[in-house]
Amino acid sequence: MTFTGSPGFYHGQQDKIGVLITNLGTPQAPTKQALKPYLKQFLSDPRVVEVPRLLWWFILNGIILNVRPKRSAHAYASVWSEQGSPLLVHTQNQANAIREKLSARYGDNVQVEFAMRYGQPSIESVVDRMLNNGVRKLLVLPLYPQYSASTTGSTFDALAQDFIARRWLPELRFVNQYCDNDDYIQALADKIQAHWESHGRADKLIFSYHGVPKRYLLNGDPYHCQCHKTSRLVAEKLGLSKDEYLTTFQSRFGREEWLKPYTDETLKALPAQGVKSVQVVCPGFSADCLETIEEIGVENRGYFMDAGGQRYEYIEALNADAGHIDALFGLIESNMHGWQVNADAQRAHRAKQMGASR
Repeated sequence: MTFTGSPGFYHGQQDKIGVLITNLGTPQAPTKQALKPYLKQFLSDPRVVEVPRLLWWFILNGIILNVRPKRSAHAYASVWSEQGSPLLVHTQNQANAIREKLSARYGDNVQVEFAMRYGQPSIESVVDRMLNNGVRKLLVLPLYPQYSASTTGSTFDALAQDFIARRWLPELRFVNQYCDNDDYIQALADKIQAHWESHGRADKLIFSYHGVPKRYLLNGDPYHCQCHKTSRLVAEKLGLSKDEYLTTFQSRFGREEWLKPYTDETLKALPAQGVKSVQVVCPGFSADCLETIEEIGVENRGYFMDAGGQRYEYIEALNADAGHIDALFGLIESNMHGWQVNADAQRAHRAKQMGASR
């Protein structure tokens, strides 16, 4: 086996700290042709679909990839903007905002990049660029507040797969969850409170999280518990009683049982129970994407209104809101603790800042 080196390295090079934020991914265009390779990469991940590989290969290649790309392309087209994929745009904005805050404190000693688990920019390509630019300490922050093997665990798999072929490995720190981080909880509560101040409150607040098969929970995945913890902590910040909010799970796929209660079925049932207005927030999504904009904002709104609901509002994800960026910045700094930024370069940066302020 040939191990990959660092062609950009030279002796005496200043070592840098790298911060890599990651998210799930997105196709490069809202078309059937672009969806097929994206979905194939995503659904081929054994962390995402835990079924016997040979059986799943026939199902995926013989059925799903011949049907789902066209259907998904229509949904993606409905949320695509002039800038491109919402998830890509929001993640890039988050990285830019984090980079600006870190640069203000550490200058060029900390490099900030973003990558996608599936699609582009790939984790492999971004890590390669960071290491060639002198990053020797790497902090990876998957933007999944609640840990699941199918998301956070899969991100670690991608890193490990890349590292296994590298000659010189960076010192690695990996944030595997921040479901109860107080700054994150506060940012969510502030987002909801701001919505209330502009639109008033509804009969019920729904916390909707992406679902996973129930057997993942039974096999030890902590995701379900961490989702409920996030909901409880946000509700406490807002002073909500237990009957004023619900935690539900969306985006199920296939026929087996997933985490319950299901978001769509809950929204269909609520009007008959006297709940005529709801507001839905998705704390597990750090950035708005297909599953929030189209599935929650449009599809599930239709279910609720058709069932007799009178008012339905989706509260946007945290995206690049200042409170969210502050929370991520604090999380990054706490996980960088003990890593020494080049002292000479940092002093030069501070001197430059002081000179510019005069």
